[in-house]
Amino acid sequence: MSDKTPVDFWFDPICPWAWMTSRWMVEVEKVREVEVRWHVMSLSVLNEPKMDEISQDYRDMLTRGWGPVRVCIAAEREHGGEALGKLYEALGTRFHNKGLGQSREAIAAALGDAGLPAELVDAADSTDYDTELRASHKRGIDLVGQDVGTPVIAVPGADGEQIAFFGPVVTPAPKGEAAARLWDGTLMVASTPGFYELKRTRDADPQFD
Repeated sequence: MSDKTPVDFWFDPICPWAWMTSRWMVEVEKVREVEVRWHVMSLSVLNEPKMDEISQDYRDMLTRGWGPVRVCIAAEREHGGEALGKLYEALGTRFHNKGLGQSREAIAAALGDAGLPAELVDAADSTDYDTELRASHKRGIDLVGQDVGTPVIAVPGADGEQIAFFGPVVTPAPKGEAAARLWDGTLMVASTPGFYELKRTRDADPQFD
């Protein structure tokens, strides 16, 4: 058993901001005694009740978004959490760093990068994993409420209850001691009773390199 603090991280691989946060979290693993456990959530599921209220471009993105999360859930079911983490890294690199989009071809290539069977790509067009997908999404979103997005992060609190929060939204992903300071500060505010929000307008796009 690891003596590191488990950090549960819910992501949707199509979200560039969640990808930025995940790269920060990977850096935090190097400088704090934490271990990330990857989980799937879905912007497509999250936005189902309000599809009529959002733009056509965003609706199109959410329609395409079912494929990657279904493949992620299939990989987790068949090969475990470590495989899911490797697949997320491969998908994020192709989707965001390389700007290849969320096509079936990009997903298939990411499976190869992660050392996973090519036939898992077929899950993108199947509803066979949707019950598990919705359950994984619900576990994450129930910790923080419906009015946030991805990522959701949860850590054990001193009283046994989980401390959970959305974000942080940051670019570029801090490294080294800067990553550690952001982690320490995020935990401090997130664990403060009654604390809900700290926000300012974004004036930069995600910086992947």
